[in-house]
Amino acid sequence: MARHSSARSLSFLSLCLLLVGGFLGLCLGEGGLVGVGAVVVALAATVAVGAAALAARLVRPVPPHRIRTAIRDREQRTAFLPQRDPDASGRSRPRAPGRHVLTAA
Repeated sequence: MARHSSARSLSFLSLCLLLVGGFLGLCLGEGGLVGVGAVVVALAATVAVGAAALAARLVRPVPPHRIRTAIRDREQRTAFLPQRDPDASGRSRPRAPGRHVLTAA
């Protein structure tokens, strides 16, 4: 019940802001467009915050067993790539870093 009442109060607040903005626009004439624009931006921000709050309430948390299953499945899919042994027979030794060899100019 509380979810619906907060949504109703939010829509009532936005309607009041819109009506006040329209009234300011009628009373102030040309200069009122800035005021109406500010009210419209405030209205949009109010609706966005209300929608985010409502969406945050509706999302259910993921159960821990699903998180464990996802981690276990990911671990099983991860491949272990064996590294080459630099000391294996027939393999040349890697060059050590040293002085830079000048090439032909």
